[in-house]
Amino acid sequence: MMVACIVAAPLAAPLAAPLAGQTAPPAPQAPVGVIDSTGPVLTLAEAQRLAERNNPNFLQTVAARRSSGAALRAAYGGLFPQATASLAGGYQQAGQVFFSGSALGASSDAVQSQWALGLTYQLSAATLLTPAVERANRRAADADVTGAAATLVGSVAMQYVNVLEDQARAALQDTLVIDATAQAELARARVTVGSATPLDQRRAEVALGQQEVQALQAHNQVDIDKLRLFQQLGIAQPRGVHFIDAYAVVMPAFTVDSVMAIARRDNPQVNALRARQDAANVSVRRANGLYTPTFSLSTGIGGYTYQYTNSNFLVNQAQLELSAENGTCPTLDTLAQAVNLPARTCGPTSLTPAQAAQIRAGNRQFPFSFTNTPRQLTATFSLPIFDGFQRERTVEQAEVDRDDARYNQRARELQLTADVTGAYLTLTTSVRTVEIQEQNSAAAREALTLAEERYKVGASTFVDVTDARAAYERAENDRIGAVYDYHKAFAALESAVGRPLH
Repeated sequence: MMVACIVAAPLAAPLAAPLAGQTAPPAPQAPVGVIDSTGPVLTLAEAQRLAERNNPNFLQTVAARRSSGAALRAAYGGLFPQATASLAGGYQQAGQVFFSGSALGASSDAVQSQWALGLTYQLSAATLLTPAVERANRRAADADVTGAAATLVGSVAMQYVNVLEDQARAALQDTLVIDATAQAELARARVTVGSATPLDQRRAEVALGQQEVQALQAHNQVDIDKLRLFQQLGIAQPRGVHFIDAYAVVMPAFTVDSVMAIARRDNPQVNALRARQDAANVSVRRANGLYTPTFSLSTGIGGYTYQYTNSNFLVNQAQLELSAENGTCPTLDTLAQAVNLPARTCGPTSLTPAQAAQIRAGNRQFPFSFTNTPRQLTATFSLPIFDGFQRERTVEQAEVDRDDARYNQRARELQLTADVTGAYLTLTTSVRTVEIQEQNSAAAREALTLAEERYKVGASTFVDVTDARAAYERAENDRIGAVYDYHKAFAALESAVGRPLH
């Protein structure tokens, strides 16, 4: 920017080092009623830093960048096996459940638990290409943040210049109020000595009142534009803050070709669109990868427990089975003897206490006495054949997105050429405009001084003074407008290029 300020004291952090190669002339005298030398001074560089730290819209763009980083990490994570772990427990009430006509269940409540650890690995062309897509998206997100910062810096510079212009116009109105006050006093003095009519006095008083209204409105505009500036900064406006213009209007030392080359290389919006196009190209290759096979591999281990809440349930079941088995032993012995076979030895018909204790101990499994499940390994090789043209739709959409990205980049490059060239032409034209307006303002000031001197000696009327003052006001307003149009043109050129030009 060609607009800067004297170093600020209590507003924020210390001022950064001066711009290389830029020498600031002495600060101008503070105009009456515009700058309070005891208040804090906000520099342009500090205002831009405050905006980058506090502007809500810019911070949203910065926050959105984190999602691209998460997407990139997820893309790399897709190249590694996916692991799952689970631990579950359950309760089953006593009773029967019929399944396919068969009764299942028991007369005792039961509790159960199980655990599992699984690994799954899947590999396809899309999995391999996704990191490249997300890397390009990450670069585009970085460029979006850089572009948003450049846009914010340019917007703050524009509003900062508006405040400076408002201050200059308010200073002019203050000067004209002082001049109008002197003319009103002169008119009253001349009426007193009889060298002027009361009409001249009334005209002078009306002119003074109108000038005071214009000064009041000019200062109000300063306050309004300050509020708008601090709205962009995202902070509350400190009391008494003011701004000082410290740089003169000079012809730029660079050429339009040099700044155009910088813009084409460094403009963040163009770089962001280039990154988007790179991502779109990789996305097309990833979409075409849907026609390639997919390989997946999965394995896992686990365990389970099952325990009846009634510790005697299994003992009773075993007792019934033992009784049923040994209860038929005499009958079987009789039949064996009838066919001349050796008789079997009949065992006890009841469980021993040790056997019952062993059965109860075997039932105590819940929750962590797991029985391991058999390990398994599954490999799958799948080749897509027909999915209702969904792959074709995905490929077509990816190609459309790629074409849109290419067209957007081309359109932005054409706009960049027009913006940079137009801003440069406006900047160079504004330098000559300032020179002419300064000459016009100086001539109008001389004409006003001459009209006031002639009115003092009675060689002209107060109407001549009023006309000369109005002409000077127009000329000085035009000069102020030309000066700050130059600063705005420089800010517009920097915004179009996408980086500072100092």
